[in-house]
Amino acid sequence: MAQQRRVQLSTQRPTSTVCVLGTELSLDLCGSAPKDAVAFHVQGTPGVKLYVVHETQSIKLPSSVGRWPLAAGTEVLLAMDALSKDVGDEKVRISYFGEAGGVPVGRAMLYLTCVEVSLDADISRSGAVSRTLLDKTTWTWGPEGHGAILLVNCDRDDPEAEMPDNRDAAICSYADLKDMSQMVLRTRGPRTIFTGHRLVLHVDFGDADKVGVFYGGSSTTLEEYKHVLGGSKLAYALKPSRHQEESIFYVEGLAFPDVGFSGLVAFHVTLLESPEKGSLETPIFTDTVVFRVAPWIMTPNTLAPLEVFVCSVDDNEDFVTAVGALAEKAKCPLTVCPPPQNRQDRWIQDEVEFGYVQAPHKTFPVVFDSPRDRGLKDFPVRSILGPDFGYVARQAAEAASNLDSFGNLEVSPPVTVQGKEFPLGRILIGSSFPRFGGRRMAKAVKDFLVAQQVQAPVELFSDWLHVGHVDEFLSFVPAPDRKGFRLLLASPSACYQLLKEKQEEGFGEAAMFQGLEGVPKPTIMEILANEELRKFNYYAQSCISWNRDILKRTLGLAEPDIIDIPQLFRGDATTGAEAFFPDMVNMLVLGKHLGIPKPFGPQVGGRCCLEERVRELLEPLGLTCTFIDDYFSYHLLSGEVHCGTNVRRKPFAFKWWHMVP
Repeated sequence: MAQQRRVQLSTQRPTSTVCVLGTELSLDLCGSAPKDAVAFHVQGTPGVKLYVVHETQSIKLPSSVGRWPLAAGTEVLLAMDALSKDVGDEKVRISYFGEAGGVPVGRAMLYLTCVEVSLDADISRSGAVSRTLLDKTTWTWGPEGHGAILLVNCDRDDPEAEMPDNRDAAICSYADLKDMSQMVLRTRGPRTIFTGHRLVLHVDFGDADKVGVFYGGSSTTLEEYKHVLGGSKLAYALKPSRHQEESIFYVEGLAFPDVGFSGLVAFHVTLLESPEKGSLETPIFTDTVVFRVAPWIMTPNTLAPLEVFVCSVDDNEDFVTAVGALAEKAKCPLTVCPPPQNRQDRWIQDEVEFGYVQAPHKTFPVVFDSPRDRGLKDFPVRSILGPDFGYVARQAAEAASNLDSFGNLEVSPPVTVQGKEFPLGRILIGSSFPRFGGRRMAKAVKDFLVAQQVQAPVELFSDWLHVGHVDEFLSFVPAPDRKGFRLLLASPSACYQLLKEKQEEGFGEAAMFQGLEGVPKPTIMEILANEELRKFNYYAQSCISWNRDILKRTLGLAEPDIIDIPQLFRGDATTGAEAFFPDMVNMLVLGKHLGIPKPFGPQVGGRCCLEERVRELLEPLGLTCTFIDDYFSYHLLSGEVHCGTNVRRKPFAFKWWHMVP
């Protein structure tokens, strides 16, 4: 339905007004009618389309009816579909008649100027701003959806700056402009008409701190671009240039979707009219365009690796070399974070998570910084944040727990659950349920992940672990069949079954941890006879089985989609569980190349039986298993193969706006 405005008329003097292309004007017939008028006649010049609404019917003029009763329900509507060449070049005349008819008892004259005022953006998501018949005031999901998209300008294009670009109110480079979405104000018609009218670009008060808008006028030099909207600036008045019909604004997002912010932002342009010099302005037309701020999207193990990160500390030279060799096999660049930057904190997976943001005009990676804040806390801002590499962080309201580290944050590959598609996968986080009073991920982090909408989080039970991270008992690897991946789960049951097999084959005296000094070396028989260890692993298996059922239900998995990786745990009810030997699920996935913690399992026929079983399980999927020694670091705290590395991956080919959350 066209935007409609009521226009007051006068029989004392002519009235002039603007008709915006695509809108309707409703003429106030009764308000200007002489006291004794009972009927009216209306006629207009050729550029005006006139309609009389009488007794719920709309009749286009001219018609066979010459005069219409001046009744409360009678209305005259007009529209114009061609721009005026001059001010007031079209007109409408209303003639009022009394009971006797004959000579009119009064006349009202309306002079019209048709102009175009349109606020446009990339509504069709083509990567460029264009005119469209789609509804600019709504934003819809799906492949047939529409609505403009805005990126949070969270990279740092100026190497001299200390913080991301969304924390300043300036344009530092043309690269900065390219991160922003264009919004175009089109004004056409006689330029002199805008002398008595004003255009105001404005944003709702509740959205002002979520966006920034820059305008350079007709100039193309960076110095001319000014911050005109956003923050404390709610409105910006401008006069259209005599020589320029389009004004291009550049819009940046300042905040990601979060609690209290859906991600939708509306911009408006309002045409104000001042009928007489010195009189108050009145709004006569508003156009609106709605943007959605693009979500932060996390990438699963199954996407192609683009860059591997690893920390170099005092005692892990061999480990860094091994990771470098694996990265070389995968043809993936390696970035080593040196001691001055990591301050002897090797756990880069726990500190950050890599993802990306995407709009039709641009995509760039964004690192999510955890509330953990240990030795690596300055590394993301100082060494990762930069041109076309963004940064976002959330802080815990209270002291961060282990569950706030991002080893406790994983994402599945794309899945379909009971007909519901999750084309970007589902985020997996660890929590303390089903028991009360345990550790949970910080509310600020969880709320942020939920608010992105596109990777609906699933809570798993991880508080049974000493460290409490989901990556201690699950991982995903690519596969050529079924869903395109396998879920790997740590399995005490599978480990006991393997050890029992080897005992029955006569290898009961084979010992763990051969070649390691100062470490107890239990044999297969001793492990199988250790009732306390068996009892604790029964508990660990029950916790993993609980999560297995959740994962099958929430990811739409069947048993053939899951591979059980032999693993034992140790611990007690007070301290929680930790791996009995290096946790092979806690692996580094680089395409088809897997870096797996070396388990130092029993040697059977000169080969580690644990390694051989994992090869039997994974190599038929076309995967290559490389076992990496991270024993020393593992028994200091946790597994370094996964938690001591991090991977930036290729974005999904699927466009997030094509999904339906």
